[in-house]
Amino acid sequence: MHFTKMQGIGNDYIYVNCFEENVQDPEALSLVMSKPHFGVSSDGLVLIEPSDGADFGMRIFNSDGSEAEMCGNALRCIGKYVFEKGLTDKTDLVIATKSGLRPIQLQVENGKVTRVMVDMGTPELNPRLIPVALPGEIVLRHRLQIMGQTHFITCVSMGNPHAVLFVRDPEVLDLGVLGPMIEHHPLFPHRTNVEFVRVISKEILQMRVWERGAGETLACGSGACAALVAAVLCGLSSRKVSMKLVGGNLNLYWNPDDNHVYQTGPAEFVFEGEWQA
Repeated sequence: MHFTKMQGIGNDYIYVNCFEENVQDPEALSLVMSKPHFGVSSDGLVLIEPSDGADFGMRIFNSDGSEAEMCGNALRCIGKYVFEKGLTDKTDLVIATKSGLRPIQLQVENGKVTRVMVDMGTPELNPRLIPVALPGEIVLRHRLQIMGQTHFITCVSMGNPHAVLFVRDPEVLDLGVLGPMIEHHPLFPHRTNVEFVRVISKEILQMRVWERGAGETLACGSGACAALVAAVLCGLSSRKVSMKLVGGNLNLYWNPDDNHVYQTGPAEFVFEGEWQA
């Protein structure tokens, strides 16, 4: 099976062109291919598929084999893949994900996609729809006790669940301990992604992320968008920011006119190969 490894500011996935390849058991395949040392090593597996209602379809599987609803970094990589591999000559595309249709816009220079803007849609704040097992219409700075310490979470869905915590310095946190305790907390019936965010200024945020089903990753596009929404709701940032992640930066904008969140960033090929099943 032919595969391509790509990364969006360090969030790396294995991409398979399902117009040409047939993947029978993507959950098991993601688990084995994603393993460091024994496999390709990645944050998971992405299938690029035909779609009746969009230009292309996307299915994404975490490195633990679980299927995710969507991924902003993967959407940018798919845009670069389908254009530069000749699957399309369009620069405005719609990608079908498990959480709905996502429009993307390619910035092309000399036949190469340099940046991709993704319309991440409207943030969901209702805890029943995120989901979070809490009453009310919004989860804003909810007090959460973890290992005897008090943390405050703001919850947002960008098609997948996120819990955002504002911290003084995300670099000193032990995400390997704190991340899974929040991911698997009983408040989150489908588990959750966890973002640890530092406010540098109204226009600049810094983030580390613990991704549901993958652990700490160098970036998370949907998580960055959720963090922006949480920062605006908490009065900590403007609607347009630069988000500094471990793997690089994203430009984010929560548009008050349509209530959609837009993220713009790069996507890169890493290498290609053949997987011997």
